[in-house]
Amino acid sequence: MTVSEIARLLGEQADTVARHLLPNGKRDGQEWRVGSTGGEAGASLGVHLTGTKAGVWADFAAGEAGDLIDLWARVRCNGHVGKAVTEAKQWLGIRDPEFHGHASRSYKPPVVPKCTKPRGPVHHYLTGKRYLTEDTLAAYQIGTAGAAIVFPFLVDGELVMVKVREASDGAKPKPTSAEQRPCLFGWQAIPDNARTVTICEGEIDAMTLYQYGYPALSVPFGGGKGAKQQWLEHEYHRLERFDRIYLCFDNDKAGHEALEEVAPRLGRHRCYRVVLPRKDANECLTAGVQSLAPYFDDARTFDPVQLRSAAEFVDEVIGEFWPGEEQAHRRICLPWDKAHGELELREAELSVFFGINGHGKSQVANNICVDAMAQGHRACIASMEIKPQKMLKQITRQAAAVTGSIPSIPYIRAVMDWLGDKLWIFECVGTAKADELLEVMDYACKRYGVNLFVIDSLMKCGFAEDDYNAAKLFVERLCDFKNANNCHVILVAHSRKVESESSRVGKMDLKGTGAVADLCDTLVAVVRNKRKEEARKSGSTDYDNQPDTFLYCDKQRNGDGKEPRIGLWLNHATMQFVNYEGQRPKQYVDWSGDVEIVR
Repeated sequence: MTVSEIARLLGEQADTVARHLLPNGKRDGQEWRVGSTGGEAGASLGVHLTGTKAGVWADFAAGEAGDLIDLWARVRCNGHVGKAVTEAKQWLGIRDPEFHGHASRSYKPPVVPKCTKPRGPVHHYLTGKRYLTEDTLAAYQIGTAGAAIVFPFLVDGELVMVKVREASDGAKPKPTSAEQRPCLFGWQAIPDNARTVTICEGEIDAMTLYQYGYPALSVPFGGGKGAKQQWLEHEYHRLERFDRIYLCFDNDKAGHEALEEVAPRLGRHRCYRVVLPRKDANECLTAGVQSLAPYFDDARTFDPVQLRSAAEFVDEVIGEFWPGEEQAHRRICLPWDKAHGELELREAELSVFFGINGHGKSQVANNICVDAMAQGHRACIASMEIKPQKMLKQITRQAAAVTGSIPSIPYIRAVMDWLGDKLWIFECVGTAKADELLEVMDYACKRYGVNLFVIDSLMKCGFAEDDYNAAKLFVERLCDFKNANNCHVILVAHSRKVESESSRVGKMDLKGTGAVADLCDTLVAVVRNKRKEEARKSGSTDYDNQPDTFLYCDKQRNGDGKEPRIGLWLNHATMQFVNYEGQRPKQYVDWSGDVEIVR
């Protein structure tokens, strides 16, 4: 248990604890009043007994305050938080688990060399080259044995380990004898009432951090994992008193391995990683870094990468309300003015465009792709129903916007050149296995920066039409993919058979498993105006004012409740959809030569 958790349990019995620690006090409203931590009668010190502050105390005369662990330490343990934690756990009835099958090995006392206070070359090295002060050397009780530095490892006043090293750069500290009990270096410099500590990699770095204002301990055997960190077994309970542990290991492989071992064992919730601007603390000191406060302020916990505080999303949330240029660029606007602000394709979303065979689902998707590329996005199309050259013929017609006849060969080359760094094709006519498709998409995203994918269609992704579980799993994997890569995926799907092609299909008509509609972010039904086409064939003008195709938005998870109906007219020569009848299609590729050949 952490010290804060123990303090919280004491706070739940604040009245009883206050009477136990300060029996000469008296209750005054919602507080227990006493003269001071000495326990005499009076009113200078007050302990909150109820509410959210239960257990919080303050001595206004002495300028002291804290929780009930701090009070216990001041009243009964001469300010020693570690002893207070032990006593409080016993009072609360908390018992640490015992492992009878584990027998700790025996250790021997260290060999203690004859030493003095630092002097001569050792003193010059520590103060002149390592920039350590006399106060720092005294706090850690550093000694000199001939030409060697002596590092005493003291635990509660007991000498547990001793290491020595030469007073020269690159020298490694070594234990004076084998079979010394592993422990942290520096306990002698940690204040008894401290509830925050720093653990680093190296005795000189520990002293350096102390000098910067961060009392520190050093691991005894450096970075790395496994046996290098066996000190954890012996120091685990002694570190229990700390609410926050800063880990300031070297920025190298061994340091990273140590972090991966130490943080989970001490508790990710209270360990914070400090990343310094130099390899270690002493390099910062000798390089003239004046303060390490910015780096300690930026220290982060070792929470799983999937777990983030809501506060970390502040910029993203602001961007949702006030999209700047960057956020606006990441959104894909549909090619039609009437859709702007009503229906958008956003990053980390899956859109499903579905409808009856022959109603223009693929054509709409391709039109969206062409316009998205003009907005600066990169696209990848997996069209498993027609060969790539056939699909690219349609896209070329949409990008060229030639209305008279067909694009000239030089103009086609110009269009293909424009598409060259914007569009990638997944070449697989037939049934593609989902694993292969997702692997290619991941590669395209990571290598080429593709952020818009079109999969045409769901029924061609390698599973049987009635295998609903496989379809659901595939769509779930698409959702994982788009979330992990902040891209947009358009999935083309079919609707079930309906009585009439003039029917307005909806989400309940989506073919296959209902999980597709449930999992996607946006669901759009593409409905061709068959009534208008049939009327024109019979010579009727009854439907002439109606659009050729409707986009019915049946779901838009991030659209502020908007589910618009958008009517479009089809320019047959260019295969582009436009806002109104007679609107000139948009020409995406400028070309100074002949744009079309009439034949």
